[in-house]
Amino acid sequence: MRAKDIMTTKVATVGPETTVEAISEMMLSRNVSGIPVVETDGAIVGIVTEGDLLIRKEVGAESAQHTSWWLCFLSDGKADAANYIKTHGLRAAEIMSRDVITVGEDMPVGDIARILAERKIKRVPVVRHGKVVGIVRRVNLLRGLASRDRSQSVAPTVDDRTIKDAVLQEVDRQGWVTHGSLNVIVTGGIVEMWGWVESPQERHALLLLAESIEGVKSVKDHLGSVPRYLQSD
Repeated sequence: MRAKDIMTTKVATVGPETTVEAISEMMLSRNVSGIPVVETDGAIVGIVTEGDLLIRKEVGAESAQHTSWWLCFLSDGKADAANYIKTHGLRAAEIMSRDVITVGEDMPVGDIARILAERKIKRVPVVRHGKVVGIVRRVNLLRGLASRDRSQSVAPTVDDRTIKDAVLQEVDRQGWVTHGSLNVIVTGGIVEMWGWVESPQERHALLLLAESIEGVKSVKDHLGSVPRYLQSD
């Protein structure tokens, strides 16, 4: 399996001028812990993670950074200024991590797993010509591993990728998914659907949609139900 077989393709992104408040709200509503920052042409320029938000002055984390006089004495002015921007910035461009690790669509999942482990990161954007086309999180790797084991290690084919694209395009056209991103993995014509739904009707509709795509042999339901208090009115 490769990145394009397991990645989530409908990626939540923000622009450099997006406010910290809007980013926080998006993370909560989409149930994600990291959001790529992209220019208007789709080129990735950074990423904002929950870790970037947890050092914010609003949560009181930055007040504990220089509690000892000797730390203040040894501190670097340039680094302190950069840290101030990070903890007090109002927009994505000010708080994002700029050294973003990315992978290509054809990178094997084993290599992606090693990157996540070695770099101690939870996600990696997938890019094509420098533009974000997907994202692979740890959970995507686990889902891909589970799918591969059940499929007796059969590698996805070109037809499987065509089926995946067709399912996602039809889902986008219908607009049913309201919480987070839908992750679709297709192996040997078997479609596995992961994500969140608000109602039994939405679940039924998504499964029926996948079954209607040409070439699909069967559909496996891994969809979770959104708690009532998180559902939209």
